[in-house]
Amino acid sequence: MREKKILTRAEFQVMQILWNLPGQAGYTGDILKKYEAPKPAYTTLATFLKILTNKGFVKFRKKGNKLYFMPVVTKTEYAETYYAPVKDAFFQGSFLELMRFLLKKENLSEEEVNELIQLIHETQGK
Repeated sequence: MREKKILTRAEFQVMQILWNLPGQAGYTGDILKKYEAPKPAYTTLATFLKILTNKGFVKFRKKGNKLYFMPVVTKTEYAETYYAPVKDAFFQGSFLELMRFLLKKENLSEEEVNELIQLIHETQGK
């Protein structure tokens, strides 16, 4: 993803479904089945997929007379488009302040705290 592109709520919902499908790919019908009610019309979903293709988030292969959709952008790659701007805008670019904020907002269990400490030790050992 060369340009920083933002997804609408509806487009993000389609991407979430695609990212979570087995093999992270599927036909329009496969995607539609994963929607919770109210489901969009088949044609509406097809329009979203066309927009996502044009934006460079999704590609497709033609299999017979059907289109098989696959994400081009991973969930992690898309999440990274938000990380730095949020850190810079709300926490003066400080990772520590961002973590302090998150830790105050979350109610971590002792197990989660220990896992977080272990993760910090692992990443600092690199």
